Amino acid sequence: MITSTTPRVCRGIGEFRAALAERLAAAPGEASLGLVPTMGALHEGHAHLVRLAREENAVVAVSVFVNPLQFGPDEDLERYPRTLEADLELLARCGADLVFAPTVEQMYPDGEPLVRVTAGPLGAVLDGASRPGHFDGALTVVNKLLNITAPPGPGPFRAYFGEKDAQQLLLVRRMVADFDLPVTVRPVPIVRDADGLALSSRNRYLDAGQRHAALVLPATLRALAAGELDLDAARARIEAEDQVRLDYLVVVDPRTLAPAAPAPGALALVAAHVGSTRLIDNLAL
Repeated sequence: MITSTTPRVCRGIGEFRAALAERLAAAPGEASLGLVPTMGALHEGHAHLVRLAREENAVVAVSVFVNPLQFGPDEDLERYPRTLEADLELLARCGADLVFAPTVEQMYPDGEPLVRVTAGPLGAVLDGASRPGHFDGALTVVNKLLNITAPPGPGPFRAYFGEKDAQQLLLVRRMVADFDLPVTVRPVPIVRDADGLALSSRNRYLDAGQRHAALVLPATLRALAAGELDLDAARARIEAEDQVRLDYLVVVDPRTLAPAAPAPGALALVAAHVGSTRLIDNLAL
């Protein structure tokens, strides 16, 4: 049973590392550590990640940091919701032990880092083509968070990522493998509302009409997976929705993002603007 205890909030890197070491030292044996990296504005999808981390680890840490490196010049960095008080209430209910909530100045004390992780070819397509530099920024901060959090002892270290951000998840897994980082990446299935819309911090930007229009995305993915639509017809279905502007709808090999036939083992990915809000979703075929 998960008990509700207010997690300790750490603002500085040194404070966070010291708190981690203290918690791990107090746990029995080779204590395991679970990290859930987030940008805050937490919802039930995040809660699912934290609860799973709680089940699998002696110590659970959650980072809450809106990373400016992964926002483009015309994106929603300034209006991205900062809801730390509500986030802490949710994390208390899920059993998180520690919350790392640094400022931009603490994470990047010399300004934007001169050396960054480069996402490479996998980061140049799909969301990477639509949002140049996004994945370089995301991988840079994930790499930094993993290095800040990595425990000094031999116990297992796991990092939890939702499958909704499928391209990001693939890139994080490749980064961990290619750089031999001492962490296990733990993918967690998409959490959806009752109407089928994938949970996202950006869903709060949608008005009632836009939210209804956004349901064309999961509905089309389901129809594609069921063989009721081919790819062209699926794209046409989305484009017929007045309030939705399709960015891409593709079927790919989930290991390489190379185009694939709509068949079992492939992955359908969609990105679209609903009003001014960009949403992504995916479904395994």
